[in-house]
Amino acid sequence: MKVYNLENKDRHIIKRLGYFGVLEYDRDLSINSLNAMEHYFMSEMGVRRRQLVINMSGNNTAIVQAGAMQWMAGNVSASSGVKGVGDLFGKALRGAVTKESAVKPEYTGQGILVLEPTFKHIILVDVSQWGAGITVEDGMFYACDGTVRQSVTARKTLSSAVLGNEGLFNLTLSGQGVAALESNVPEEELIVVDLQNDEIKIDGDMAVCWSSSLQFTVERSTKTLLGSAMSGEGLVNVYRGTGRVMLSPVANTGSWLGATMPTRANAAK
Repeated sequence: MKVYNLENKDRHIIKRLGYFGVLEYDRDLSINSLNAMEHYFMSEMGVRRRQLVINMSGNNTAIVQAGAMQWMAGNVSASSGVKGVGDLFGKALRGAVTKESAVKPEYTGQGILVLEPTFKHIILVDVSQWGAGITVEDGMFYACDGTVRQSVTARKTLSSAVLGNEGLFNLTLSGQGVAALESNVPEEELIVVDLQNDEIKIDGDMAVCWSSSLQFTVERSTKTLLGSAMSGEGLVNVYRGTGRVMLSPVANTGSWLGATMPTRANAAK
């Protein structure tokens, strides 16, 4: 099997890790005259279509978000990844609390798997570099190696989730392998902080992922309630221990994408 024109002068692989690659469109020539100007300025600001390309060999297995597959070629087979009723119930419960798809298809074999275009940024991470695991914000999971384990991490206290503006449950990825995450913020703008028996305090939900070994709490920005009120900071999210935190210096709500931004469902149109 040979694939031609996957990369050309208008699109190319900008990053590879393991058998995962991120294909980015420098120019999208499939647009029409009505939105050409809009897409031109979007491209100039780095708002471009991106696709995850997975080159599979041997018995590699890739787990992807439901509905994300665009096309595959070669001896690649798909399965639901569900191993029984109990497994389905567990995955449905995990999907309900983490806002991820309950069932993530598994693709195995030798060939190429290409996922749907997205205007979000695709971040490739080596899960093993995050120690006991990497905990990610809701909705960031895109795909991972079949060797990566998925589990749910619950906040130790209800107040830490409510007061910290974070979810009560988050998806944790652990083990060996590569994971692809969808981010509203480009990787070049994300700040990485490695902690060694230390702590980081963040005003707001700016952390996009963190080592699951870290303890998360919500605390006053100063030692006294009056001091917190006077400083104007109030409560802050505190990550304490040994591990890594990846945080965004700008709002990670995705509201900046605008009402006209195409979604994955119609990105290929």
